[in-house]
Amino acid sequence: MRRAFLVLTLLALALPADALAKVKYHPEAEFELHDWVPIHLGSLNLSINKAVVYLLIGSGLTILLGLFLMRSRLAVRPGTRQTIGEQAYEIAQTQIAEQGLPSKAIGRWFPYVATLFLFIWTVNMLGFLPLPITGETWHHIPVWGIYAATSSLSVTLALSLLTFVFTHFEGIRWNGPIRYFKSWIPDAPGPALVLIVPIEVLSQFMRLISLSVRLFANMLAGHMLILVMIGLIFVLENVALAVIGVPVATAFYLFEVIIVVTIQAFIFAALSAIYIGSAIEPEH
Repeated sequence: MRRAFLVLTLLALALPADALAKVKYHPEAEFELHDWVPIHLGSLNLSINKAVVYLLIGSGLTILLGLFLMRSRLAVRPGTRQTIGEQAYEIAQTQIAEQGLPSKAIGRWFPYVATLFLFIWTVNMLGFLPLPITGETWHHIPVWGIYAATSSLSVTLALSLLTFVFTHFEGIRWNGPIRYFKSWIPDAPGPALVLIVPIEVLSQFMRLISLSVRLFANMLAGHMLILVMIGLIFVLENVALAVIGVPVATAFYLFEVIIVVTIQAFIFAALSAIYIGSAIEPEH
């Protein structure tokens, strides 16, 4: 099998391209957001664009998926629907909520982290389904393509801001402002605090950045790799390159759908639970 693939690859490379680099192809253009319905309030841009539409569809699908999985009748011999629902609930309960939140806060914050997990998973998965709503057209006909709303930094930053605000709100609510902010200051000699305190404060804001960039970068990179491998066929105008491009793009696609989509949703929800839990019960 390996030899056959190697032979096909060499043949594809040996075949001359009809016209190298005649077609200008910019995969990064797939992630540009243009206003579909302009809504401007002064300097504030609230326009409807591709990312907003995907988020709206993702929100609706998340609600329908939650109702479908969690509203099934319990049976002694669970069917596929009940089994998937129980597994999703088990992951959200035991692997996310109970691992990051103190027991006294699970009842209040389990719905949030479970919804985050299901919503991000749905939006990520939606980003790998070909749909005719990417904004691209061919002779006025909508082109089917893939796009993930979570490959936009503004989307992941907004989700991270929710966790950031809830984290410090709960920290102050449970501990009071003095005790909570005092917990940021480690036990160290006075002169060392001049350096440590700014770093500790900065680390709180770095959580916001790392949480948003991690999801954004993984989804963006996955889509870029797929688009680049497929785009080589059109850029070089050589169908023979499909022997290389299509299998590699398919491998990236399956890797993203089977592994990355779920892992990134899990990590985001799990870290949100950990951050909120650490604010409720600070170490110091």
